[in-house]
Amino acid sequence: MTLSLQACNITVNDVDESLGFYRDALGFEVLNDVSNGEYRWLSVGTPGQPGPYYVLSVPHAGRSQAEGDALQELLVKGSLPFLVFATDDVDGLFERVRATGAEVLQEPIDQGWGQRDCAFRDPSGNTVRIAQVRQA
Repeated sequence: MTLSLQACNITVNDVDESLGFYRDALGFEVLNDVSNGEYRWLSVGTPGQPGPYYVLSVPHAGRSQAEGDALQELLVKGSLPFLVFATDDVDGLFERVRATGAEVLQEPIDQGWGQRDCAFRDPSGNTVRIAQVRQA
């Protein structure tokens, strides 16, 4: 039996604004665009890969008013768990993302645990880390 991550939700304030970061800066492609009433979900993923994919949605989409309000409060505070993506060229991706005007939290550095990484904030305030495992 195998088990793998298929999808992950990323809560954002504005789906269209966030698409600019996840598609244009990080290089994901739109896999699905779903509307349900006043809400919309976008699934993005790595071109040519079977998964995982990432669902961009606003706090109130598919949630009660109280749950959406609580999630919105955490998003605004920057208190949601951070995201970590892997790449084979962290320095190159860092330059591409920085060129889009994304907020830089950390330039690429070698970490003591064996990877080189950097960090940004997406337009909604989520911390996005990008890591590259160092080659021996």
